[in-house]
Amino acid sequence: MAKVVCNFLSYSLNRAVDITVVLPSVTCPEAMGLPGQAPATHVLPAKFPVVYLLHGYANNHAQWTGYTNVELYAEERRIAIVNVSAENKAYAKVGADDFKRFISEELPEFVTNYFPVSDKPEDTYIAGLSMGGYGALMHGLTHPERYHAIGAFSAGLSINPAVFASDPMAQEPAAPDAEYDLHALAKAVAASDVPFPPIYTACGTEDFLFEPNQAFAAELAELGADVTWTAVPGFGHEWRFWDQQVEAFLDWLPREDVYAKMGKRSC
Repeated sequence: MAKVVCNFLSYSLNRAVDITVVLPSVTCPEAMGLPGQAPATHVLPAKFPVVYLLHGYANNHAQWTGYTNVELYAEERRIAIVNVSAENKAYAKVGADDFKRFISEELPEFVTNYFPVSDKPEDTYIAGLSMGGYGALMHGLTHPERYHAIGAFSAGLSINPAVFASDPMAQEPAAPDAEYDLHALAKAVAASDVPFPPIYTACGTEDFLFEPNQAFAAELAELGADVTWTAVPGFGHEWRFWDQQVEAFLDWLPREDVYAKMGKRSC
């Protein structure tokens, strides 16, 4: 596994931003030439499929790789992972900070030009936890043609970015603009000629966000989306659940790339 922590100047945000890029590479069994292993090489048969994996409130680019085994899961499945520091702005445009443009346009442009990562929609996925689950759904439903699937774990579904950035625990947030309202975005996709990407959504039964997530999964299904809803007893809003679910999500992905055909490997 190759893990690159990168800082670059963003033209969307007018400042430097941190990202972590996880890339599958030669494994120890391959390097040792153990029986049943492919010959070790850094020559790639194709660019890697990628998951843009978004963090939750108060986190940054380092939490997914720090609190979960996502590096191992990505290595086993030969898929790239991109984590970004997006502050507490819900992956939206809040004031002068245009994280919506950054995530939607600039980040994939940077990643696919500087790393061996595919820019094809059929190789591109977006997912996240809590605030990042909201961000994944918001971006995936805004541009369903850009993503092959969406994942949302314990998603914060009623976020109004303008309010959330200053008061994440607001009990009665004002209704967000239509561009940030997940219900409105889902209805817009249903009324369009562009199909929903498959959607994986999950929540622990002890999570304070469980009922809204369960209801939204049902709403998406009623609108014609291909939804996989996973309710896991005993878990709250916690990293042990998200570690479990990111692995399940990677196994669920409807992949069609050359690496998927190679199958899961030992690391």
